[in-house]
Amino acid sequence: MNVTIIGIGLIGGSLAIDMRRRGIAEHIFGVDNNPDNAIQAKALGLVDEIVDLQTGVEKADVVVLSVPVDAAVYLAPKVLDMIDSQVVFDTTSVKLPLIKTIASHPKRKNFVAVHPMAGTEYSGPQAAQAGLFDNKTLIICDAEFSDKKSIAVVEDVFGKFNMRIIQMDAYSHDVHAAYVSHISHISSFALALSVLYKEKDEKNIFDMAGGGFASTVRLAKSAASMWVPIFLQNKQNVLEVLDTYINFLYDFKLAIFNDDRQRLEILIKRANKVRDILETSMEQNSMHKEKIKIS
Repeated sequence: MNVTIIGIGLIGGSLAIDMRRRGIAEHIFGVDNNPDNAIQAKALGLVDEIVDLQTGVEKADVVVLSVPVDAAVYLAPKVLDMIDSQVVFDTTSVKLPLIKTIASHPKRKNFVAVHPMAGTEYSGPQAAQAGLFDNKTLIICDAEFSDKKSIAVVEDVFGKFNMRIIQMDAYSHDVHAAYVSHISHISSFALALSVLYKEKDEKNIFDMAGGGFASTVRLAKSAASMWVPIFLQNKQNVLEVLDTYINFLYDFKLAIFNDDRQRLEILIKRANKVRDILETSMEQNSMHKEKIKIS
């Protein structure tokens, strides 16, 4: 089928690579309001043609909105205005504002709100990579408002990426995303700012930064153009998780100030429970991978 990808960065570009590599897309059109990104995407072979929005929508069987969430909120109704029977899906990590925007649109059934739980700290077409989505999880939000054909197309695409597909309502998705994903980035940004504030000499950071620091601060390399809209579009949930996070930081601070070894041990051991959750998640993903190999 013909696919148009609007926004050819890490996610859009990685989709293009695997849609072509796995025989999903015969021809890929690219739409990007950044001329440099458009040129680079074409030069890298991520897309076959760079076209304008109207042309891209008209020529596609499937349209992918892979843009920052505020841009998706603006573009989704415009794209739905242009389609006939095309399937449209987005890849944003905040769902409720977008879904509310198109709730009463006559073509709402053609739209599928999805969030592939995959990514890196890098951005732009040059960050695109094959296999980014393999054995990760895809969230389909408010599936009951999309028709069966549109859902089937999306499940077929991401099924070929070996993704575990689950359904969830948009409100719950945004709450969970704030706690599991969005706070991780804020923590990383805040840690980077704290270190840069204290360590005026960059050599100290270079000499003393171990693997723990590098892995914790890795997300601080993420682009502001992506994360500012996420924080603002998911504002209430992000503020809630920040309150919870700040309370636990204060709990640690108070325990350390009071030389309260017992309280520190309680906090750390309670936090250790996340290890079991993550190990279980890894086992489930491994079982999903083995099931795909068998089938």
